[in-house]
Amino acid sequence: MPSSRRTFLQTSGCGFGWLAASALAQKQAMAAGGALALRNPHHTARAKRIIFLFMQGGVSQVDSYDYKPRLLRDDQKVIDIADARTIAKTGKGSPQRLKKPLWDFAQHGETGRWASNLFPNINRHVDDLCFLHGMHTEGVAHGPATLFLHTGTTSFIRPSMGSWVMYGLGAENENLPGFITLSPSLGNGGPRNYGNAFLPAIFQGTPVGRSGQPAREGTIKNITNNIWTPGQQRRQLELLRGLGAGQLPADDPEIEAVLESYELAARMQTRAPGVMDLGGESEATLQLYGIGDKVTDNYGRQCLMARRLAEQGVRYIQVNYGDNSNNPAWDQHSNLPKHGDHAAAVDKPIAGLLTDLKQRGLLEDTIVWWGGEFGRTPYAERNGTGRDHNPGGFTVWLAGGGVQQGFSHGATDELGHMAVDGKVHMHDLHATLLHLLGLDHERLTFRHAGRDFRLTDVHGHVVREILA
Repeated sequence: MPSSRRTFLQTSGCGFGWLAASALAQKQAMAAGGALALRNPHHTARAKRIIFLFMQGGVSQVDSYDYKPRLLRDDQKVIDIADARTIAKTGKGSPQRLKKPLWDFAQHGETGRWASNLFPNINRHVDDLCFLHGMHTEGVAHGPATLFLHTGTTSFIRPSMGSWVMYGLGAENENLPGFITLSPSLGNGGPRNYGNAFLPAIFQGTPVGRSGQPAREGTIKNITNNIWTPGQQRRQLELLRGLGAGQLPADDPEIEAVLESYELAARMQTRAPGVMDLGGESEATLQLYGIGDKVTDNYGRQCLMARRLAEQGVRYIQVNYGDNSNNPAWDQHSNLPKHGDHAAAVDKPIAGLLTDLKQRGLLEDTIVWWGGEFGRTPYAERNGTGRDHNPGGFTVWLAGGGVQQGFSHGATDELGHMAVDGKVHMHDLHATLLHLLGLDHERLTFRHAGRDFRLTDVHGHVVREILA
């Protein structure tokens, strides 16, 4: 009597196949032969990959890259402010006390871009950066805003941006996952921020380490097999594939997806350990990223790993700076000076990454995207030493991969509060990043539950003003 797919997986390989199937073989998974194959872009691409430097919690734009002289002039002045956060809390606007930036601003580089001394090392690269000062987004709390940043929705279960990129373009390296997230947080969306949702499971992100765990301990789980030799593992794969071919319908998508995952894992055992090992890097490179220094070692390792993964053709790499609390990293409601500690941890590693990518010629076809889920208010909060959430106006910057260098686009009002000129919604940023990768955000769709879905839903436009 022919066995069912589930019976086959439960009984073969002592349940080995079933364990993988329960996690990887979703009902709608496509046949693996070709799921990760390279696909032609919709148009000529300017970049091959993205490195997203996620600053979890929201960096204050008025203390970093959005220079507002009025805050210096009117420091401590009380004015009426009505924004999404105060309205969500009280149902109306309320008087707020303006707060000047805690870090001094100056012009930097040949382009004279304004930036504070919060990030002195990154400031040396302003002529390579493209600032978007008119950003705005959805969600006034970390959870919804973080989900929106990653998936284009504040609440529904939708594929993450990295999964959409993999679905649209396929993998460059058959021996490594095409979408990797380094030290992701367990909070504010957790795995949904790198999940595939209704896309085939093969497109989900692969987490390496977790927030709160030292980066030196982060690795891809079970990447080595200390029990079986490579030859024995290959024979097991051949046995499983042979059993599947003999007992199951031809080209069964669920079984093909499982077997493909086994084969990728087998290939990764020969390639991934070497990629994950920083031991072969020169002392000069380690110093460039701040590795070995107590303050910068952790994020420096993540940034160097991102460069190594980019070299190996990983398509979408997320480098997370945050923690697993409900008030993550940059979320300084009552202790804004803490921004200085976080900046010290990431400033040198990020500057090192930019330098390294440029020296190796990788910046030309790599987009580096820096930013958080929202910004912060220009007024003081609580005891006057912090700032509240601000989704209405904030700054992100991009580098490489087809964007203008030493360029600023958009603006907030004279307080740095609300985007008023050159406004870029998060949907627009997603559309623009996909465009640089050669993908039309309106054509990148997946049929699910009776309709076509896309990352930008029914919104978004490409911000052509920032394209080189």
